[in-house]
Amino acid sequence: MQKRNVTNAHRQECLSAVESIFGLEEVIAGDFILINFFALEGWNLAELFQIRCVVAAPYVVPYSAPSSFERHFRKEFPLLYDYLQEAPSGKVCWKDVMHWMWPLFAESWGYWRSDVLHLSSIPFTDPVTSLPKWHDRDPSPLLLYGFSEDIVEHPDYWPSNVHVCGFWFFPIEWQFSCQQCLQVAALDSEVHSKTEYPKCSVHVQLHSFLKTDTSMPLVFIGLSSIGSMGFMRNPQAFLAVLQIVARITNYRFILFTAGHEPLQTAVLAAAADESSSFSQRQFGEDGIILFNGQLFCFAGSIPYLCLFPKCAVAVHHGGSGSTAAALKAGIPQAADAFSGSIHTALSSTVQARASEISSQIAQQDGVSEAVKILEREICN
Repeated sequence: MQKRNVTNAHRQECLSAVESIFGLEEVIAGDFILINFFALEGWNLAELFQIRCVVAAPYVVPYSAPSSFERHFRKEFPLLYDYLQEAPSGKVCWKDVMHWMWPLFAESWGYWRSDVLHLSSIPFTDPVTSLPKWHDRDPSPLLLYGFSEDIVEHPDYWPSNVHVCGFWFFPIEWQFSCQQCLQVAALDSEVHSKTEYPKCSVHVQLHSFLKTDTSMPLVFIGLSSIGSMGFMRNPQAFLAVLQIVARITNYRFILFTAGHEPLQTAVLAAAADESSSFSQRQFGEDGIILFNGQLFCFAGSIPYLCLFPKCAVAVHHGGSGSTAAALKAGIPQAADAFSGSIHTALSSTVQARASEISSQIAQQDGVSEAVKILEREICN
């Protein structure tokens, strides 16, 4: 019940926001709503206000339809199934449904569409007859992917209106949370384009760690939402593994705690065990150093595009942003924190391949390509 109430409140908030923009003024040519795969409210609201809907995602659809979906769909909606299978070129078709649109046919969306938005409960059908809109076919939805075809291929079986633009890297100046660093970045953008991280009085210890003993390979470890999603059940054991790896290797580590309180509590406890003089009860802005100076734990944020070129390898949770930043930096990356994976990633073969990929994607401008496609497909 609580989840349903939260969902209903969220959908009402979305409706109010879109209504405040498109509900009072006439829709003009070139208007569209941009959504990602987790904002399907936008698709239904675009239909309500008769506005084009565009989908943008930094990665391939992270889920697929259940194996029985097509069979059940064909049995439940035989006419709509034929409508989608027989769609002319450029119109919404079964490929679109199977690629990403299949969640739109869930009952929860049907109730909201009919009871609140007063649309047909099933997309692409008439609200009165419930029959497919044979004479009013919607165009195939424009889907923009923010990755490179050098990394993920664009297979022929994808819908015709799917475009792979290249990675969407935004200006470094947009990515700083520290105002001092932002001011320095704005004054010296040429230096930052060469990955020189700006200095500020708040991050003194961080800069010192990055410059100390550069002969030891620096390994980045970023857990992002792993902790908040419940996948790190024992932060103390995780730190113990890192301590062992630090002891038996010549690596240094920089750990982003991503604000996960149990992990930060474990870090504070480890720091207290190492030093009787340690008295902090919470994370400072400048982080904490552990394990004889080999591990730097940081609760803040640094643009990966600035940090990763200083690292030998990035270990992360496999998120699209982390993956793209490591590819651009030309460093190996691994999706777990075991020393064996780090050793493999630091091999000369993997390092050479990472550098080669970096050179390939450096020639691409995913943001400009996405804008060109939007101008061509929407504005014209």
